[in-house]
Parts: sequence; C-alpha cells; structure tokens
Amino acid sequence: MSETTDQRCGYVAICGAPNAGKSTLLNQMVGAKVSIVTPKVQTTRARVLAIAIEGDAQIIFLDTPGVFTAKRVPERAMVDAAWRAVEDSDVVLMLVDAAKAERVDGFVDEDTATLMAGLKERRGKKALLALNKVDRVRRDHLLPMSKRFADEGVFDEIFMVSALTGDGVADLKRALGRMTPTGPWLYPEDQLAEIPERALAAEITREQAFMQLHQEVPYALAVEPVSWKEMKDGSVRIEEVIIVERESQRPIVLGKGGARIKSIGSAARAQLEKALERRVHLFLEVRVEPNWTENKKRLKALGFEIEG
Repeated sequence: MSETTDQRCGYVAICGAPNAGKSTLLNQMVGAKVSIVTPKVQTTRARVLAIAIEGDAQIIFLDTPGVFTAKRVPERAMVDAAWRAVEDSDVVLMLVDAAKAERVDGFVDEDTATLMAGLKERRGKKALLALNKVDRVRRDHLLPMSKRFADEGVFDEIFMVSALTGDGVADLKRALGRMTPTGPWLYPEDQLAEIPERALAAEITREQAFMQLHQEVPYALAVEPVSWKEMKDGSVRIEEVIIVERESQRPIVLGKGGARIKSIGSAARAQLEKALERRVHLFLEVRVEPNWTENKKRLKALGFEIEG
C-alpha cells in the first residue's frame, strides 16, 4: 500500500436515474469490468465497491441502484441502498442521461427530479453532475441543459461526458480526485474492487440473462452461486442457480431444448474468462422459488440490503 504525505482518499457515490449509465462510467473510471452493465434498468442491486487511482488520490466508488418509484420489497431495498451510499460518501456524483433529458420538457424527468429533491435535502454534501451520452445530443442544446441544472444550486461543478467512449471522463476523474479528503489510502494500489469473485460471477450471469430474456422474465430473477472449485489445471468450475418466481418462467429461461440457458451460459462464460483471466467451466440450472421477491430472509441471502 502506497503512503505519501500528499495522499488523499475518499468515497464517491455515483447516483442517477435507472439506465443513466452509472455502471458503464464506473467501469470506464476504473479501467475494468467491476460492475454489471446492461441496457435493462434496475440491475444494480447493492452497493458495489470499486477503487481507482488519480494522482495521489485513491477514489473509492460506491455504484448505487438507480433511484425510481419503488413498489415491491426488492425495489425498495435498491432505492434505500442508493440513499445509504449517498450518506456514506464524501462526494456525490450524479449522472444524467443527456440524450433522454433532451427529449424531456424542462430537461428533468420524474426519476431525475426525485434525485434532485433528495440532493437538495443534503446540500452540505459535495456534489458533481455529469451529463452523460453527450455524443448523442445536439451541441446547441448542451449549454442550456447545463445551465438548467446549474440553476438548481446543488452542484459544485458540471461535466459533459460519454461513459461509453470515455470522452470527458478523465477531466471528471481529476475533479473527483481533487475533492477527496486528505488521508492515507485504504486499499492496495492494484486492487480494483471489493466484490468477491463468486458474487461478480453471479452478476455477470445475471447480466447475460437480462440481455437475452428481455421482457419475458422481468425482475423476478436472481442468480445464486452454488459452488466454486479450483481445478488442477488452473481453471475454475462454477455452479450457479438461476432463480425465478413462477413455474411458467422456467421454460422461458431454459428455452427450446435448453437452447436459451446454453446461450446465457456461453455468453457469461466468455465474460468470466475475460474478467478472471483463466478458463471457466460454468454450469447453470433453473429453480422456481415462489414469491422470493417478497421474502426478506431470502432477499438478504441473495445479497439485497434489507432492513428488519
């Protein structure tokens, strides 16, 4: 672990409406895939800790679930986790989908308005705004959009970035490094995340399930690690269970002749081998657990942050 008198270290909570691009930005900042990335909303379920170095600063990112109108228990747990991450952070980085904002009257949709209201209640917190996906917005719309958010009086600085291409991300990262408080680093210089490999593997499988199942099986789906066995040849054998709520969802996940689950497993295995830098043997099965999304004990076991 590096130690110098000029060291800085702090927690940065990345918050935003669902699908704003938070996980993509996090991966871009860190330079590796440490958070699940999918075009389906509400997929980040708990805080994922990732670490990046910027000069003498160690930035510890808290990637939060998107803030949205929650109805079911797991949805409320995701929103609660987002606000807890904000409270625990030294700096808040709010991410807004500028392409979506461009299409919304007044530049603020319901989810973003909810976030803005929450941040106004926490005005003592340092906060930056990143307008994301600016490569998809007309240039003459960007300055008025930036002014609209600046007038809210919440943000110390506003940045225009593309998390997908990396444009503007370096400037944003430098600003975050400057805003972290003085103090020793908390993690080794080469550590990227605290998420265990088993949990990361389950998240990657869940990502591929969402990508391939689209709206056929909504958010009543989870992936649970079953076993992790180190093989003599250096490879790893991973067994996981895809959990659904209803018996009717089981054949959807399996697909005709098992084609869908094989496709999910193949795509997840390719991602895992890239992330783990070794050969992976991945085995998946599907299990029906009726009403698991309303069972607090089960939700906690699956990694959701549930109170009570």
